[in-house]
Amino acid sequence: MTLEMILALGILVLMIVMIMSDKFAFGAPPLLACLLLVVTGLSSVQEAFAGFVNSSVIMIAGFMVVMASLMKTNFIGKVQSAMVTLANKGGYKSYVLLVVVVMLGASLAGAGSTGYYVLILSIVAAMPYNKKMPTSKLMLPLGFATNHPLVPFNVAFFYGLTVSVLETSGFTGGLSMSKFAIVNFILALGFLAWALIAYRLLPDYPAAKEDLDGLKETAAAATVETMPAWKEYATIAAFVISVAGMMLMNVLGDAAYVIPGLAGAFLLFINVLGFKEVRDNMGAPVILLMAGVIGVANALAETGFTAMVGDYVANSFGTNISPFFLILIFALLTSTCATFTGASIGSVFIFAPIAIATSISLGLDPTAAAIVVVVSAWNGGYMPVDGMPAMILGMGKYKLSHFWMFSIPMYFIRLLALTIGAMLLFPVS
Repeated sequence: MTLEMILALGILVLMIVMIMSDKFAFGAPPLLACLLLVVTGLSSVQEAFAGFVNSSVIMIAGFMVVMASLMKTNFIGKVQSAMVTLANKGGYKSYVLLVVVVMLGASLAGAGSTGYYVLILSIVAAMPYNKKMPTSKLMLPLGFATNHPLVPFNVAFFYGLTVSVLETSGFTGGLSMSKFAIVNFILALGFLAWALIAYRLLPDYPAAKEDLDGLKETAAAATVETMPAWKEYATIAAFVISVAGMMLMNVLGDAAYVIPGLAGAFLLFINVLGFKEVRDNMGAPVILLMAGVIGVANALAETGFTAMVGDYVANSFGTNISPFFLILIFALLTSTCATFTGASIGSVFIFAPIAIATSISLGLDPTAAAIVVVVSAWNGGYMPVDGMPAMILGMGKYKLSHFWMFSIPMYFIRLLALTIGAMLLFPVS
């Protein structure tokens, strides 16, 4: 390894450790990493901060404003009403409908939305015990269902992240957003299939309601004030236009990247969001992180470190390894790292460049590998270490054996579905 490789790797490791330590503001580590790239001479100012003018980052920043506006509509209230009605009916058919309703809600809220999963878990925890529909049979499947949009047209964040890791690795083959959405649909179907089977395996006991008390403030933050009907329609229209524009990227060209920003500006003008809300969402920590790590990834690639590791991994696996198992191995590594550290994006930027470089070294198209690595980072959850899995375990009063009975098979089924879907839509050869 050269000195430049060691410096670039050291900056990457420092950034990830700072992110995982929770002692620094979430958006600060990538900014420090960009500054260190310049100070060490690994990158020019323009190269280190290139992520802040990256077209995908700009697109996602605008879309986050649109999403913040959408969460102010009465859509959440309708989801809540539908869930309570179905739960009161009880029975397996109502359970199936509940899972589908939550997954449809995730289609608008976005996969992994904190406000959405807190809301759903709070609703379930508040339900009285019903022998026909015990909450212990709902908390696990409905909690994880919030991470799986059944109609995955809202995939801008994962799509943009995948494009970024491909571009920073030097691959410019293009990525169809519609095909990317279908891969996520196959993933959602894999989860849904397991949820339908797992219902009969889950325990039946009353869940304690006291766990809801500590979440009242957070759940209240997920509720919204009623806005005039015309603003609701305008917000939904802005959301639809943004999604349509991004899905027609191959037709619209560069204009597609700024359509979400224009939609966000429109929502600002009609006062759905205030300027501070727009500024906070466009400059959210996740946007700073996404923009910052692009400079670090570029530096790793420029020093030759990424290619070196890719060649090493490719040689270690040998040329006869099945592309399916190669991609699945990277999915397992990425999701496990994200599960235990809570650093999903950090895990992506560790393993995605290596997976892409390894695929290229073996003469394979790296698109499927990039997609699987990115999406798998948000599809671990088999350990209740942090965030949603921990909340599910605690609020559901599950034994760890009950949690694993659902989460471990779900984990492997999801990754298998994801890998199969990516390779079907984006062949590696």
